[in-house]
Amino acid sequence: MTDRTVTWRDLLVETRRRVGDDAVARWLCEEASGADDLAPVLGEPATKRMGAHLDVMVTRYLAGEPLAYVLGHWSFRHIELAVDERVLIPRPETEVVAGVAIELARAMPRPITVADLGTGSGAIGLAMADELPVVGVTVWLTDASAAALQVASANLAGLGRRAANVRIAEGRWFDALPAGTLLDVAVANPPYIASGSTLVDDSVRDWEPHAALFAGPDGLDDIRVLAADAARWVRPGGWLVLEIGADQGAAVADLLRAGGYDHVAIRPDLTGRDRVAMGAVRG
Repeated sequence: MTDRTVTWRDLLVETRRRVGDDAVARWLCEEASGADDLAPVLGEPATKRMGAHLDVMVTRYLAGEPLAYVLGHWSFRHIELAVDERVLIPRPETEVVAGVAIELARAMPRPITVADLGTGSGAIGLAMADELPVVGVTVWLTDASAAALQVASANLAGLGRRAANVRIAEGRWFDALPAGTLLDVAVANPPYIASGSTLVDDSVRDWEPHAALFAGPDGLDDIRVLAADAARWVRPGGWLVLEIGADQGAAVADLLRAGGYDHVAIRPDLTGRDRVAMGAVRG
């Protein structure tokens, strides 16, 4: 650019040229400008500081860093979540999982207690807190990673008054919960990728936390643990809801039936692939 005033229109054009994607260019420019919508400010000048911030973000994105980490936040259902390399990036598939858990919880008479196990950024649990009533609902967020719980805690602070019914505990799956806790719905997006899988995108393998992705030779190690332990923590008639891999529906359904669950079902994601496994704990 010359010494003339540089507007956001100029920067948008330049960013689009660099990243090769109009939507990504707009998101980056909106983040750098602080504007929720770039259109009204396109003719306004950009400060040098804003331009420098944009340049750093574009450089990070071109180096392969996922867009959500570059922006520092990502939307999930009706909430906005801070995200970084300590946690997985929330995905549309997981929004479907959260929707199933919310649907089940809404159908239950209150008071109820629900838990998002291995919460990461807090996505599923905070969506439940956001969409379920405040009164008569307790939401637990658990994770074995203290670093992940730092992110979840920051996101909890942004939930406003609906944060009042949320509790956070560090530990592996159900073991994080206080003794005697009895859940109505337990939901998790556990690691479910086979450790030797070659189908993982480079950006996922290179940037996202491996402990939240990989689960043994067949990807089912953590799902087996959750299915085995839920009967001690979920009341009879309560539900276990799990995100699963698109090729795991039959295996997980068999696992749940063998474990004594009733009403076992596999539901698809928005692309029609198996994504949600659910079963009711038998009395």
